[in-house]
Amino acid sequence: MHKFISHSEEDTKSFAENFAKNLNKDSIIILTGDLGSGKTKFTEGILKYFGLENEISSPTFTIVNEYNAKDLNIYHFDLYRLEDYDEFYAMGGEEYLHNGICIFEWGEMLESILKKGYTKITFSRNLENENYRTLQIEEF
Repeated sequence: MHKFISHSEEDTKSFAENFAKNLNKDSIIILTGDLGSGKTKFTEGILKYFGLENEISSPTFTIVNEYNAKDLNIYHFDLYRLEDYDEFYAMGGEEYLHNGICIFEWGEMLESILKKGYTKITFSRNLENENYRTLQIEEF
């Protein structure tokens, strides 16, 4: 387990941009944390690394946004509105796995079906400074 303390949105995006250097078409990332804790900013940093910083939009109403970067697809999911992983399967979600980088906001429900081969990043707010976030990075 690794921890990173972010002092700002730019800090979070910069950390994510650096994190993205090690991603490939089999990368699966679960982002978890309260609303407004930095999950989408983190995704912006990943997209910036791949030259897609102006492309991001929240997938809240579409469930998934697809981005094409050079020779790699990036799939950004927001699973907040899904009841359980059965709904993920019903929408054909498993077809995205290992076909590009998969970033799952609110993806905790997938942990039981993924079991291993993914990274989980938990975002926590700092009660003393509203701009600070702790990112706890775990590899499974």
